[in-house]
Amino acid sequence: MLIRKSKFIFMAGIAALCISCSDDSTSINASDSAGKNDDVIADKIIPENPNIETADGATFETKGKYSSEMDGFDDSMVVYDSYEVKMAPSLDAVYGSSDAPIEVAPGGVIDEYVPADPAPGGDGGFNGKTYGLLTASEWNDLDNWNTWGEILTGEFSDKTSYWKFYPHTLVAVRVVDENGSGLANVPVELINHDKVEFTTKTDNTGHAYCWIRLFDGFTEEALNSEDFSLKINGKVSEDPVKLTLNYDDSLKVNVITSDAKQADAKADVAFIVDATGSMGDEIRFLQSDLSYIIDHASSATNVALRTAVVFYRDEGDQYLTRGKDFSTDVANTQAFIAEQSANGGGDYPEAVHSALEATLQNFSWNESARARIAFLILDAPAHHQDDIIESLQSSITFYAKNGIKLIPVAASGVDKDTESMLRFFDLATGGTYVFLTDDSGIGYSHIEASVGDTDVEKLADLMLRLIKKYVE
Repeated sequence: MLIRKSKFIFMAGIAALCISCSDDSTSINASDSAGKNDDVIADKIIPENPNIETADGATFETKGKYSSEMDGFDDSMVVYDSYEVKMAPSLDAVYGSSDAPIEVAPGGVIDEYVPADPAPGGDGGFNGKTYGLLTASEWNDLDNWNTWGEILTGEFSDKTSYWKFYPHTLVAVRVVDENGSGLANVPVELINHDKVEFTTKTDNTGHAYCWIRLFDGFTEEALNSEDFSLKINGKVSEDPVKLTLNYDDSLKVNVITSDAKQADAKADVAFIVDATGSMGDEIRFLQSDLSYIIDHASSATNVALRTAVVFYRDEGDQYLTRGKDFSTDVANTQAFIAEQSANGGGDYPEAVHSALEATLQNFSWNESARARIAFLILDAPAHHQDDIIESLQSSITFYAKNGIKLIPVAASGVDKDTESMLRFFDLATGGTYVFLTDDSGIGYSHIEASVGDTDVEKLADLMLRLIKKYVE
């Protein structure tokens, strides 16, 4: 593992897969979402038949307006370069154009990386498919609450009103059985007088995170903990509620014992990938990493996994979203990923909101599983429009309600507006933040994330580690 110390900026700116898990799962119904944005969800998320029945491995495609592909760059400005890419010591093969791996000695030179066209819309100059080369770090704001509070009131002080996400006040919960073991997939509601303030489900460790006034704006008005109560698995707890404020040093966890049953040993892992032109410098490496992760995730855990993937672009491109529903057919999913390319886009913001909606509309999430995870891999923010922000709020509300952890993976090109948006997403859903680094030497430069000290890992290893962490 490489060690990388990131300067903390305060004020400046997925054994064999189990076939049965796809046969007896119950799809989450988007119309079940509750809260103040129900009307938005009905307009923007619910398809004509919200209980979509999809065959295992079915392909869906949501059409956007057709136009010629727009690369959005001038290739006369490309600067060419050439260098060798080394094999990651922890990985022992690379995927060629077929599903069969090409055996390579660990530590050997596996390919020559020639950036013949590293500009947005190009292929990143990649002349072979490989994995285990991209580097990344992880930072969990929930585990570093004091640091988050400083960032929130410092560098991100103007980002909350910009995105209309206000992750200032939290009710952290851990639901356990009589032996003190965490219970997964247990419904948790935070009640403010007679109103449901926030709804979510416990993760594989029994933790749940309920937010107060997440979309209502931060005020200096004091909150009275006596106004709040917790309903666990349909039963109201009599224990007083402990609130965690943005200036607290750490989370105040409400531990509640429940007689709820333990969830099924099954999990769903989805990958949501930006496929616009600006991803051209890294997308081939990401595709190979995803293929490796999907192939190895099941053997890395003791839980039966299904995977799904959606690629998205933007309005006016050849397509808006296209993807594969949850499946245990690894080769089928890998083949679909390999067929995709980066193109279109044109402007900086992309259809992030459409990708989140499509993931809710078209994926048959297993509501009885012990874990549900979605990796959001992108290099650009959502469009900054009121209706789109409302859609983002609705989607994130639904993700949280159904216990779907959103884990962003920030690629080159991400700015501070995008970083803040992504971290709001992962905080609201109990996820964590992943960002690519320059250590691999692949792609364009990556901004310095506003985090504390972090380790640099191979992206494929990092994502497998997170799947294991949040699934077992």
